Amino acid sequence: MKQIAAAMFAMAVLLSSACSASQVINTGGDTKCKDFTTQDEKKQNDEVSKMLKDKNGTDPSNAEISATRLSALTYCQTLGKPDTKISDAPHG
Repeated sequence: MKQIAAAMFAMAVLLSSACSASQVINTGGDTKCKDFTTQDEKKQNDEVSKMLKDKNGTDPSNAEISATRLSALTYCQTLGKPDTKISDAPHG
């Protein structure tokens, strides 16, 4: 019982910390530019892959993931606002 309570407490602390949702779970196209631009390339690829799979229903190719990641990153660094979702970036 103590282990369950400790695990629940640890989860509550993690979820209530300053971390955004996309740092804890894969939020796909709902990832905000402010989070996306601070992620490493692997995490960005994971977010983009989920966004494309959610949109198309199939697993995207590596080329599609890379092109879309670069498009979203460029958009976030130029025209996008911190709270803009990466799904708002123009992509194929």
